[in-house]
Amino acid sequence: MKIHLIGIGGIGISGLAQYLYKQGHIVSGSDQKANRITKDLEKIGIKINVPHSANVIIDQDLIIHSAIIRQDNIEVIEARKRGIKILPRNEALKKILTSNRIFSICGAHGKSTTTAILSVIIDSSSIVGAYNKYFGSNMHYRSDLDEVVFEADESDGSFLNSNPYFAIVTNAEPEHMEYYNYDLDKFYSSYKKFLEIAPYRVFNAEDPFLSTLDIVGTRLYPSKDIFDLNSKIIDDEPF
Repeated sequence: MKIHLIGIGGIGISGLAQYLYKQGHIVSGSDQKANRITKDLEKIGIKINVPHSANVIIDQDLIIHSAIIRQDNIEVIEARKRGIKILPRNEALKKILTSNRIFSICGAHGKSTTTAILSVIIDSSSIVGAYNKYFGSNMHYRSDLDEVVFEADESDGSFLNSNPYFAIVTNAEPEHMEYYNYDLDKFYSSYKKFLEIAPYRVFNAEDPFLSTLDIVGTRLYPSKDIFDLNSKIIDDEPF
């Protein structure tokens, strides 16, 4: 497929772009400004257009846009005129994350770190919302394994579309409440649903909300279970 991603310079959508590219799709993207991410994408062969332009929308099969892209974006308008299918990132996840084993990780704090660590341990494909120093990228691809370690996002409810086989929750501290209409019940219900739709679950049993759930899963107690930690410095940075 020919897939164009609007807002490709963002850390989340750029990971999806690389994953789709490695799967063999013809991938292009655009953003308002060039940055480290767009330059890295160009290096691997993804065509980037800066700034947005209606001229780049020609014969694509699918348009994916990040959450911050509005419906009056000139590329969205052009795609609509041409009858090209348009999906926001949160809806596109359903079509992208189709592997049998998705390790989907969410939480208010620590999800990027947890995703990065797990992706190194498992050495499967991974899509992280930050650069993984071990792989030198926010995406790692393994064509020989049908599993993906994925950093899921609760800020727009898209973690519910991540097809979790393993649902992993580091904590459930309220944030991004504007999306949940400042309704704590709606916020916590989304986390509960995220855990319930996965066959396997791992969660922080010391979290005030998660500790109350009557749900089958592996309960971790960080204050007791985490010990014998080591770190090292490489190029003046923790690794």
